Amino acid sequence: MREFVYTITDAEGIHARPAGLFVKEAAKYDCKVTIAKDGREVDAKRIMGVMSLGVKCGQEIVLRTEGEGEENALEELSKFLRENL
Repeated sequence: MREFVYTITDAEGIHARPAGLFVKEAAKYDCKVTIAKDGREVDAKRIMGVMSLGVKCGQEIVLRTEGEGEENALEELSKFLRENL
């Protein structure tokens, strides 16, 4: 399992448009991809799960990948977070 901790910098937090793009990106990978906030973890390949976290600007999330291709998935998804959120 790989892990990446990130603090959201987008003023609107994780809102619908970037969340949708992130879910689409996460779905490209065969490994398990999750996002955790405040001890609650959701499947990052499901838009409703990601949106249900209610992540605001300045809050910290933990992105986790586990399984085949986890390193590549974490690298690409963490890059997405840094560039978009």
